[in-house]
Amino acid sequence: MPAPAPAAGRPYDPYDAVLLVSFGGPEKPEDVVPFLENVTRGRGIPRERLEEVGEHDFLFGGRSPINDQNRAFIAALRADFDAHDIDLPIYWGNRNWDPYLRDTMAQLAVDGRSRVACFVTSAYSSWSSCRQYRENLFDAVQGVEGAPTLDKLRHYFNHPGFVAPVVDAVVAALEDLPADVRDGARLVFVTHSIPTAMNDSSGPPEQGGAAYVRQHLDVAAVVAAQVAERTGVERAHDLTFCSRSGAPHIPWLEPDVNDHLEAIASEVSAVVVIPVGFVSDHMEVIYDLDTEAKATAEELGLPFRRAATPGEDERFVAVVRDLLLERAAVERGEDVVRAALGTTGPMWDRCPVGCCANPRAERPALCGLTAPADA
Repeated sequence: MPAPAPAAGRPYDPYDAVLLVSFGGPEKPEDVVPFLENVTRGRGIPRERLEEVGEHDFLFGGRSPINDQNRAFIAALRADFDAHDIDLPIYWGNRNWDPYLRDTMAQLAVDGRSRVACFVTSAYSSWSSCRQYRENLFDAVQGVEGAPTLDKLRHYFNHPGFVAPVVDAVVAALEDLPADVRDGARLVFVTHSIPTAMNDSSGPPEQGGAAYVRQHLDVAAVVAAQVAERTGVERAHDLTFCSRSGAPHIPWLEPDVNDHLEAIASEVSAVVVIPVGFVSDHMEVIYDLDTEAKATAEELGLPFRRAATPGEDERFVAVVRDLLLERAAVERGEDVVRAALGTTGPMWDRCPVGCCANPRAERPALCGLTAPADA
């Protein structure tokens, strides 16, 4: 039986809504510790330790930037959809703060939405950056009468619409450096550190794990090559990490960006720090990089610039539309051309069996090629 054709003028069939899935963040000082309790639930972390961690948020008035960034992104996405006749409502649900995924799922059901494309504000493969969101989606639909079918749009770390704003931001940061240190600047890519065991289990088991680091290295190489082509100067680049948390005896990905700046300070004339692991200026960016890493560079006498994140750049916003229409065509049984740069190639629509295993215990998740009960 042939696949159904889209209704006239509706290239997004079979979808009747889009859901932005994000991490969430506190919006006032009294939210900070409850938010951190949500993030760390089940780990037995004392409240006093959470209050210490929350000091980062208190430095910025107890308000994380992430929810405002999501609101701005949704407004930009609405404008993009309207400009391209994508007549779909856009919903928003967070893992750890209001609006919670569970509440959004209930609203989707009330509104009669039946098939929803989910765009996650995390671009890479690992349990915390992918599988955990899929587990959250499973939890969110439980007991919700009339809950829609959910499809997670594919990873986009190597999509041209994500890469292009990063390249532009690096070039702009280089141009902002003094001319006499610009050519000798090192490109220091930064992403969120995760436990080494989580990296080892990231990606499909048959690919040997370590997908999280491989994907970052791949996109960093693409960005560095395009920057070299634009500027006429080839610069060395490195991948570093930030925001390590957890027990000291558990190994996490290294080097920390601050340690790395100290290690290379005598070898380079300047640094451009590139938060390639983040789609917008999260707390990890404005504190770990704009505050801590910048202070480290100043102590070292090292000229420092931080490249902008994609944020609401129209090319990044358009990634959602591209992935939506791509996946809609796939679900209708049509052939598609998938945009991707680098050596990894376009990512899968449904996560393979065993992909990005939960480090604590196996839990059901949506949007993957898993057992029928959790597929």
